[in-house]
Amino acid sequence: MVGSYGWHEVYSLGDLLARAAEREPDGLAVVLPQERVTYRELEDGSMRLARSLASLGVVKGSHVGILMSNCVAYLETFFGVAMLGAVVVPINNRLHPRELGHVLADSDVEVLVTGRVDDRDTDYAARLHEALPGLATATRPASLALSEFPRLRAVVTVTGAAAPGLLDGAACAALAERTPPAEIMTRRMRVAVRDVALMMYTSGTTRAPVGCPLTHEAVVRTSVVAGRTRFRFQPADRMWDPLPMFHMSAILPLIGVIDAGAAFLSMTHFEPGQALEMMDTEGATLSFATFPAFTQALLNHPDYDPDRWQHIRLINNVAPPDVLGDMQARMPHTVQISAYGCSECSGVTAFNEPGDTLQQRCTTSGRPFDGIEVGIRDLESRQPLGTGQRGEIVVRGYCLFEGYYKNPEKTAAQMDGDGWFYTGDVGELDDEGRISYLGRTKDMLKVGGENVAAIEIESYLGRHPAVAVSAVVGVPDPKYGEVPAAFVELRPGHSVTEDELVEHCRGGLARFKVPRQIRFVTEWPMSATKIQKFRLQEQLTRELAQTEDTASVGSGG
Repeated sequence: MVGSYGWHEVYSLGDLLARAAEREPDGLAVVLPQERVTYRELEDGSMRLARSLASLGVVKGSHVGILMSNCVAYLETFFGVAMLGAVVVPINNRLHPRELGHVLADSDVEVLVTGRVDDRDTDYAARLHEALPGLATATRPASLALSEFPRLRAVVTVTGAAAPGLLDGAACAALAERTPPAEIMTRRMRVAVRDVALMMYTSGTTRAPVGCPLTHEAVVRTSVVAGRTRFRFQPADRMWDPLPMFHMSAILPLIGVIDAGAAFLSMTHFEPGQALEMMDTEGATLSFATFPAFTQALLNHPDYDPDRWQHIRLINNVAPPDVLGDMQARMPHTVQISAYGCSECSGVTAFNEPGDTLQQRCTTSGRPFDGIEVGIRDLESRQPLGTGQRGEIVVRGYCLFEGYYKNPEKTAAQMDGDGWFYTGDVGELDDEGRISYLGRTKDMLKVGGENVAAIEIESYLGRHPAVAVSAVVGVPDPKYGEVPAAFVELRPGHSVTEDELVEHCRGGLARFKVPRQIRFVTEWPMSATKIQKFRLQEQLTRELAQTEDTASVGSGG
């Protein structure tokens, strides 16, 4: 093939935005319910933020965290950091202060950019005061000296009210005058595509989230290929994506949209009625809803009508086959595709093509992009398996991360000498190379798109004085796909209720990690040395299904 489907330019993130602003200066770039900016305005705002950060001492290779809800300032920070050749660290804004403190310390963030968008938004300053001892009483916000966070030099609030210990928006803006625009342009031109652009944090099988550094090439090239070959973006397109900007499911489509000079439609607070109205008003042509929690909220809203979506030609969703089939049936004018990927692979490795059959689009995630190799390996021997054989999915190519941050042992365990990354996911390939995702080898859950390590929840449960042993499994959930459930053995002479353990977890875990079900046990199903979690999962899944069946019969359903 030739042309835009046979080759793809590779840019740094800063160059990507500069190219779009030069080609489409007045073109609409980003729309939120209360904000809209052109490509020139987005570039100008990013440049101002870059100048301020440079004046704070941010240089090439510095780590800069972003803790905000979706807004234009988030994207200005994202691209401003990239222009400097610094590393963006998008931080999950749902993290508990304890978890937030871990990520800030582990990632070596030097400057953290935050801000409150409106009155409904999280009070990030209060959360940071709890996560960062000494911040609230700091008297020099531009040069912090926190004993537990020695690398952190400043926390900058670019939107919302000022807060103790934080550098406020006015002071941050004034800093821009110390660094001329020409200096930022020079720094941007020095950024290489193999430099690290951002570091995503993902929960592995360890006790806490781990960093995945990704280069400009990995992120931009993956996004551009996805945009050009699967979504086939055109300048007139409008991509609606409600997902948080700290997530690859927002970053990836955003970059593809910018490559095409199209427009990215986002939301600070997802509300299905407002979302439907926004898609109508702004003329959305594509949707990256991705997770059933969002798509089903739209389809179940009283204002939804299939004919309202005649202008949406393509939507991305990730769900079990029966759920995908049901959603597709309710969207007769829109082609639904699915994807396979993970943070370590720049968010995505494969997408269905619009021309795939309904069966292929419901049961597979399509073929990997050109230049990315996917294979299946035996779970024990790691030997290659053939078509239709189930094993661990392995990936090799430009999309891969640079190894887990400060964790060579974990990197060595999941990367081999030939460059293959062992994903920990179980799957198979069909005759044409399409990937079917069938579960996980790792002790992991995926709650509404968020990766959650069971051991992290178990570790926190173990902090309760009454808990001797716990085992966390995932159980099906119609909204989130999967939610955590815990089996607990108590210490002799201790007692605790299910509600008390749930409240304990709420005190130190993000809400999506808190177990929805807790069962107390005195004996465990065991192999020679380990608890057989699959038996616990099967037991609870059956129990919950029977409960639902009984409720249905009792109500005459």
